Amino acid sequence: MHFRRERKSGTTVSLQETLEAGKDDTALTLSDVLQDGFCMEDSCEQQDEARRLRQLIEGLPARERKLILLRYGLAGQPPLTQLETAKLLQISRSYVSRLETHALELLREGWGGCR
Repeated sequence: MHFRRERKSGTTVSLQETLEAGKDDTALTLSDVLQDGFCMEDSCEQQDEARRLRQLIEGLPARERKLILLRYGLAGQPPLTQLETAKLLQISRSYVSRLETHALELLREGWGGCR
């Protein structure tokens, strides 16, 4: 491939430049072998799901909402352990576990029962 030679010389290489011809004499271009890894449909779907999840979290009772935000790092800080969350909320770790289980059940119900 002459692409490496071109890169070393510092010249600009077009994505449509032919790298080599295939077995059936079709041209293979740089854009054929590079992937951008971006899919608009997947991105839109992820944004919709994130928006829906934020709405479901906002609908939780205040204590469960705060617990979920802390435990999963959704309030701009790293996720906390159950023990760290318990100390912050001044409740027992076992109560954090029960509240978290309840909050996740509510979120699953709101999502449509998906696991």
